[in-house]
Amino acid sequence: MNRGPLGEEPDRQAGRLKDGPPAGSAAASSLDETWADPPGFFGWFCAVNHKTISKRFIVTCLVFFALGGLLAASMRMQLSRPENTLMGPDMYNQVFTMHGTTMMFLFAVPVMQAVASYLIPLMLGTRSVAFPRMNAFAWWIFTFGGLMLYIAFVFNSGADAGWFSYVPLAGPDFSPGKRVDFWAQMITFTELSALVEAIILITTVFKLRAPGMSLNRLPLFVWAMLVTSFMVLFAMPAVMLASTALIMDRLVGTHFYNPAEGGDALLWQHLFWFFGHPEVYLIFIPGLGFLSAIIPTFARRPIFGYSAMVLSLIATAFLSFGLWVHHMFATNLPELGKSFFTAASMLIAVPAAVQIYCWLATLWTGKLNFKVPLLYALAFFFILILGGMTGLILASVPLDLQVHDTYFVVAHLHYVLIGGAVFPLFGAFYYWFPKIMGRMMSEGLGRLSFWLMFIGFNLAFFPMHLLGLQGMPRRVYTYQAGMGWDNLNLLSTIGAVTLALGIFVSLVNALRSARSGEPAPANPWGAGTLEWATASPPPVANFYAIPVVYGRDPVWQPAPAGEPAHVSGLAADSRELLVTTIVDAQLDHRLSFPKPTPWPFLSAAATTVFFVGSIFTPWAVLWGGLLIALPLIGWFWPRRSENAAELALEKRP
Repeated sequence: MNRGPLGEEPDRQAGRLKDGPPAGSAAASSLDETWADPPGFFGWFCAVNHKTISKRFIVTCLVFFALGGLLAASMRMQLSRPENTLMGPDMYNQVFTMHGTTMMFLFAVPVMQAVASYLIPLMLGTRSVAFPRMNAFAWWIFTFGGLMLYIAFVFNSGADAGWFSYVPLAGPDFSPGKRVDFWAQMITFTELSALVEAIILITTVFKLRAPGMSLNRLPLFVWAMLVTSFMVLFAMPAVMLASTALIMDRLVGTHFYNPAEGGDALLWQHLFWFFGHPEVYLIFIPGLGFLSAIIPTFARRPIFGYSAMVLSLIATAFLSFGLWVHHMFATNLPELGKSFFTAASMLIAVPAAVQIYCWLATLWTGKLNFKVPLLYALAFFFILILGGMTGLILASVPLDLQVHDTYFVVAHLHYVLIGGAVFPLFGAFYYWFPKIMGRMMSEGLGRLSFWLMFIGFNLAFFPMHLLGLQGMPRRVYTYQAGMGWDNLNLLSTIGAVTLALGIFVSLVNALRSARSGEPAPANPWGAGTLEWATASPPPVANFYAIPVVYGRDPVWQPAPAGEPAHVSGLAADSRELLVTTIVDAQLDHRLSFPKPTPWPFLSAAATTVFFVGSIFTPWAVLWGGLLIALPLIGWFWPRRSENAAELALEKRP
């Protein structure tokens, strides 16, 4: 894509810029038509609009969330009574592996990136994400990877070595067949998608902000996703390298993890947890961003301690890469080294505490509006503090050795991830639903769903702390009567059913509201960030005129008298965007964005053939590589119409 000059000077009238064409006008219709995806069946495969792809991403993630939830429910039913025969050990191994894999790789991180790719262009005052075709490619890759894993599961080839797939259990000697192979290739699929999304979000935040939105005016949710995206760039290659080495051990006879041939089984744990512990924060930090959007809105005041919040996010990201060994305290590592990781594991609680104090100060000094999104935000404090306290227990080597691989760890994991991510995600779901769908959700059903989820969650997972302290190991498909675990497991199952019912109520609420809910105004909550400055749902082009920003809450801080409010000069019949400088968001140049095309879909399909075929024959690497090259050539092949549009852009004054 070629660069062009900024174009004509803004048209100033009484010190303000043109606000752009009104909705429904010929110019607005032309702008929407320019940025719209092609209609029809074929057009569905060509879509590149960021809102279209993000909706698909979110729906796909929620489908996987539902599948993972059904797997969790089947495990709880199996463990509700001792010596249950609902499923055997082999099926249980597949079920708990698929549950963990689904939630960690196919839901938790992807759904955060999906929400971000919808909201961030709106928050930044731009019309698209950077690299829209790559955005579409990322969704296709993610979808194909998840389908591959579940198709294998349906045909009794589901992964069965745990979501962390430890060697030597996952190696060729102890796991023959193709189950672990499908799991390893699914890792490559999902992490490739995550890497692509991270690159897109980083570029969007750095270069496509509205004029005036300097780095110290970024919404905190955008900061959270920017930090998360940089973490993805450093964390994901580790697990991709680990899974590639694993599948090479299994398929072509290498010995990366075989101690008998000079390999090291602990190498897998180091590589996996170097990714695995930052992944907890890849899930957790976007949740913090959700809270930083919800709390100021319903406290009706700007966030307290903006700079401290940003620095805390960055500190959390750095510290998260120094904690991975606390997952390995039961291995034969030097005791002095373990003590350093204990200290680091406790130190990371400090930046999280700083953010909690800033949120509490915001709530304390605000005038609270107790709507459903705020209820989910408040639940975060209760649940995450409990999860953080048990995390400090697990960070201590002597205590960790006592509860290692027991249900205490399962309880801690779910208190951190559900409290730190799922409850904020549901708060965000209720908060931004009016913006995305243009309809208000039922407040009554929302409150019912919240209390069912809150009570059900604690009923499901708090007893697991006690089960772990009583010695119940994780990953067992049954247990004998008389161990003292019967009633606690039954209570946990009842809680899981209650939690599932609460989630189902939210689903009913969403479907009912999307069809017949009260129409939503542009800014139903009175929020201050820029996504609320456009219609609900947003027009195809997001903004008919690019806004100019003068504060951290642009809706609450409009343009001063005599200063421009919007930028004019972008063509309505061409996909033009403003590119701004990284630090201060000063106008730099115009950029012509690519049009919809089927090449991302075809490239993803060829990539799928490459990876799935390699499970069965090494020749797929050769022929699959050639197959991938064909759609990539089509993707990047220059076209006369696009070249002509870019030349015209360069020649414009």
